Amino acid sequence: MEDHINRSSDMNTNTMEAIPLLTPYKMGQFNLSHRVVLAPLTRQRSYGNVPQPHAVVYYSQRATNGGFMITEATGVSDTAQGYTDTPGVWTPGQVHAWKPIVDAVHAKGAVFFCQLWHVGRVSTNAFQPKGQAPISSTDRAVPPQVSKDGHVEEFSPPRRLSKEEIPGIVDDFRKAARNAVEAGFDGVEVHGANGYIIEQFLKDSANDRTDEYGGSLENRCRFALEVVGAVVDEIGAHRVGVRLSPFTDYMDCHDSDPEALATYLVRKLSDLNVLYCHMIEPRMALVEGRRQIPHRLLPFRKAFKGTFIAAGGYDRAEGNKVVAEEYTDLVSFGRLFLANPDLPKRFQRPDAALNKYERATFYTSDPVVGYTDYPFLDDGED
Repeated sequence: MEDHINRSSDMNTNTMEAIPLLTPYKMGQFNLSHRVVLAPLTRQRSYGNVPQPHAVVYYSQRATNGGFMITEATGVSDTAQGYTDTPGVWTPGQVHAWKPIVDAVHAKGAVFFCQLWHVGRVSTNAFQPKGQAPISSTDRAVPPQVSKDGHVEEFSPPRRLSKEEIPGIVDDFRKAARNAVEAGFDGVEVHGANGYIIEQFLKDSANDRTDEYGGSLENRCRFALEVVGAVVDEIGAHRVGVRLSPFTDYMDCHDSDPEALATYLVRKLSDLNVLYCHMIEPRMALVEGRRQIPHRLLPFRKAFKGTFIAAGGYDRAEGNKVVAEEYTDLVSFGRLFLANPDLPKRFQRPDAALNKYERATFYTSDPVVGYTDYPFLDDGED
């Protein structure tokens, strides 16, 4: 498995030593040549929930020798769906479709994890098997959400999972992890962020249960830890990461004491020896026209004994700063990496301009436009 991660980097070593984001890092068994991570980014181009050949181009464009990449959110079952044309990993056909994508990334020497996802109540009956209600920790619906372009998203009332049904959802994550490894992925990231099903159990704004999966902090974390524990038992802790967003309020999912929630959960994940914790900063703010990242993740970084990955609007300067200060081990980049397939190379050259991302094409179905047509640096190397 390490053959594709131990080759010497194709970047200039002297330059890498001078730039914190481009210094080597050992993440468990994986020898990374730099600390720039491709964040999981929903792109909605997996027609019929099956990964497509154009994803081979998209992901391999962003692969570097010794780089670390995480797939877009990938459904664990037919009840996990809430958006058009997002990929899955619960059927043999989906597993087969992922293989050439994984192979292309590995051919360029990168480490590739699959993000496992269940949307829970962030769905409608139209996305669910036989038109049934979406499932969740609660029977309260997500309020209508207004997007940046003014579009209003509406969601169907969910059905509260019974206590007896919960092990089946846990098992969906376990089986999906096994399928991901069968497809060739180096590991998986359990999606416990952004208001989806795991957060619907974690956060007290959404979890109104009165059984052992609701109420106390320990009870609200039970489902998340059962999911991660099952995945760890199935494929090994050395192949498992977890993404969390304790401070966010996506999809009306927030908590009255996010610090306590995150501290408890991170310590428990650390006890499970998972490979990494990938955590999203609180929302950025503009102060006198300048972006300000809150940088409130340090207590959780200290509480977690594995690799720590910070996310949340970082640019080159901020990323270098937080790595240099040991605030985090790795930094994940979303929109910048989407628009700049050779982002680590651009970070290597401070004078290199960055492509601007086109928000209007983030979620369109075109297999090229806004997906694989962002230009590389015009240096004759690509």
